Amino acid sequence: MEKIKLDIAGLSYSQTQSGAYALVLSEVIGKRRLPIIIGGFEAQAIAIELEKMTPSRPLTHDLFKNFSDHFKINLVEVIIYNLVEGIFFAKLICEQNGKEVEIDSRTSDAIALAVRFESPIYTYEFVLNSAGIILDDDNDDKDEIAPEISLEEITKNPSERMSLKELKKHLKNSIDNEDYEAASRFRDEINNRQEN
Repeated sequence: MEKIKLDIAGLSYSQTQSGAYALVLSEVIGKRRLPIIIGGFEAQAIAIELEKMTPSRPLTHDLFKNFSDHFKINLVEVIIYNLVEGIFFAKLICEQNGKEVEIDSRTSDAIALAVRFESPIYTYEFVLNSAGIILDDDNDDKDEIAPEISLEEITKNPSERMSLKELKKHLKNSIDNEDYEAASRFRDEINNRQEN
């Protein structure tokens, strides 16, 4: 199957899901755009690297990059290879000592790593046919898909924009998924609001 190369066109607030973002990918050759809904933390990880900011401590994706560099593992490419019931599936094509390995990944994590490794991002025609948006000549701006937001908005704590009800829901989901780092952030934001 022939691969289609994609570039990152931008990040914007999701118009369909509260607290989420739309990562917009565009065909390198062509006018189609592929919007992918991702979480706030993933959007932040992508935005920080795109803007070449250096956090005070390594983010998870930075840690993965440092680990890979240390053990001479290269991320050759990212492929968004499927779309099932609105969920995109991606894989990392990695190489070490001439041996290539495919690793399954969430699409948002794969993109966050691709920008760190400066690796190409690909998809297939059927994915673009299923979820792509075609822009005509009069509508060639990425801003027409959704209003772009500033890096400052993305990099501030996404929980600050959530309602108390949304925070409690995310806290429960984080605990259920054993993501205690995220759970602690939601807990702290809930406590801050209840104190004020």
